[in-house]
Amino acid sequence: MEHIIRIDGDKCIGCKMCIHDCPEANISLINNKAKILSLDCMKCGHCVAICPKKAVSISGYEKDIEEIPDNIKIDPEILLNALKFRRTIRNFKQDKVDDNITEKIIEAGKWTPSARNSQDVSYVILRNEMENVEEIAVGMFNKILPFIRIFSKSARKIEIDDNFFFKKAPLAILIVSKNKIDGSLAASNMALMAESNGLGVLYSGLFSIAANNSRKIRKKLNIKGKNIVTTLVLGYPNIKYSRGVQKKEPLVIKK
Repeated sequence: MEHIIRIDGDKCIGCKMCIHDCPEANISLINNKAKILSLDCMKCGHCVAICPKKAVSISGYEKDIEEIPDNIKIDPEILLNALKFRRTIRNFKQDKVDDNITEKIIEAGKWTPSARNSQDVSYVILRNEMENVEEIAVGMFNKILPFIRIFSKSARKIEIDDNFFFKKAPLAILIVSKNKIDGSLAASNMALMAESNGLGVLYSGLFSIAANNSRKIRKKLNIKGKNIVTTLVLGYPNIKYSRGVQKKEPLVIKK
């Protein structure tokens, strides 16, 4: 659906806030009213969000604009601890993840910024087809593993069982995009949302590799023209960690 920016001249007070905030310099003041210079912009929505009189709108979206609540604030210590003490989970309970939690995780991806507001990230939710898709991926890796073991000592220790990729988790979400950065940013926010709802997260890069190189998997999941950037394997942890781990100090260059 086409998205068109409109400015209601009756509501516009000529305050220039949208003009100063537009990243593409695509708005000008004409006769004391804001005017869109070109409809061919990235439609980032800054003009919509900043207008004090609700004079700017973008058509083509299903949901109405939400007002920003006054009390939005992320506690920095809580956020830092959530990042510091998170662990990759490979041992999951069989409890089902409710649909409303899954929707919140997708929402976190939806609201993640994308390059030039392309919004080109899509998602494949795996539940019912997990076993079938994993079987294809396991078969594929079992065929190539002997060759990998020739060159990699660590690969010689790997045994690929039927649950090698999804670890018996009840849910996986594939993040699909042409732009790896857009997909990766979305996945990061989605992982935070999942963990805030008590879920454990495994980034399954190996499954993403298998799926991107398997016509059978791509056809089954109806993935065309894009790549799987990463796969989030999700479920309630069947393990508890008692402490964090050490990390080396980051290299920080100050000039």
